[in-house]
Amino acid sequence: MFENFTVTERWSKKPVHCVYQMMIVAIATRHADAIDIKFLADGKPAVVALPHPAWVEYKKRTGKMITDSLAVEIAGHYLKQALESGEGLGREMFSLTVQETLEHLEAAVQEMQAQVPA
Repeated sequence: MFENFTVTERWSKKPVHCVYQMMIVAIATRHADAIDIKFLADGKPAVVALPHPAWVEYKKRTGKMITDSLAVEIAGHYLKQALESGEGLGREMFSLTVQETLEHLEAAVQEMQAQVPA
């Protein structure tokens, strides 16, 4: 759902096509305790960093794991919201907190479930 989407950027009113490109363990590239989810937003890099502690917290709360595909959905949901709100204009890197990650996880799951035919 959020691997390939188009969103209207708030300030320019221009449609922005976002495509998931790759997932990177940030400890290797930035010495950060995070997973970087890289998208191309109209061909320009947009990286959403999800903190590793969010995986631990989610497992503790639910007994479930955040899968790679779910991590992409979380990051894509955040990026879509950032562009719609105007927060993402011109930014290449977005770092989420554990709480923000879990909030976007819940929102992405709800949106995915709403699209499943009954």
